[in-house]
Amino acid sequence: MAHTILIGAPVDTGQRNPGCIMGPAAYRVAGLGSAIRDLGHGVADWGDVALPTLADLHHSNAAIHHLAETLGWTEVLADRVDDALEQGGLPIILGGDHSLALGSVSGAAAHARRAGRPLFLLWLDAHSDFHTFDTTTSGNLHGTPLAYIAGRSGFDPFPPFPAPVPADRICLFGIRSVDAAEHAALQRHDIAINDMRVLDEQGIVAPLRTFLNHVRANGGMLHVSLDVDFMDPSVAPAVGTTVPGGTTLREAHLVMELLHESGLVTSLDLVELNPFLDERGRTARVMVDLVASLMGRKVFDRMTRGL
Repeated sequence: MAHTILIGAPVDTGQRNPGCIMGPAAYRVAGLGSAIRDLGHGVADWGDVALPTLADLHHSNAAIHHLAETLGWTEVLADRVDDALEQGGLPIILGGDHSLALGSVSGAAAHARRAGRPLFLLWLDAHSDFHTFDTTTSGNLHGTPLAYIAGRSGFDPFPPFPAPVPADRICLFGIRSVDAAEHAALQRHDIAINDMRVLDEQGIVAPLRTFLNHVRANGGMLHVSLDVDFMDPSVAPAVGTTVPGGTTLREAHLVMELLHESGLVTSLDLVELNPFLDERGRTARVMVDLVASLMGRKVFDRMTRGL
């Protein structure tokens, strides 16, 4: 059975809606650890990471905010995820906004490079997050991690990504909000983009299995980055960047079940949960249930609530 390592990432400086700092606590209160243990897996909770001493950073793009804090989170999360993988664990990063992936995937990439294995990335999100520090107009750095991971230029004064993930190892899944600058950049990269139109036409299973077969054929490690807004806001309202038209609850569970059956997932982000925007913990519980599906809970194992 997998040994999971919970890593809290109380990051809310990658965007401007306060509340994501409470995400790690919300997952713990919603019973994430016990849900995983109930499925027979070991769980170690390493607590929340904390910011190191911050560097004095500046960028010519005046829109950017919290640059030094974002680099600090990136450094500590990269180290923590690398350590967890080095110990043979499956790190689950409890966010926190999506800028945390600048660090979590950095750690996974550094470990994969040392292990001599290719790293693959499944991006479950309404947004492509393909801006650079040069192109962002909002200055919200939660919109930049995928570009950093893919090795795009325009991230000074950050260090180069440790081992950029080639485009053919990245799969965007559930995308439905891409601005003009991101769209133009994505067209210059051969990234698999399974937007909601693709999923409406082909369903969940075919495009996901195609990607998972690619991971398996190459002996890859798989990092999954799950944003709350992958789902429709009617299912998961606790997110500051709601985009209608997302996946249903059942579709999201199907993705997790297919990932479990693949046996390929080696690290996982849970991002953009803002408990301040939630309805009595509803979204946190949905995300915990999704992790349980990823860890092996079957449809017929689910208890009916409210009877």
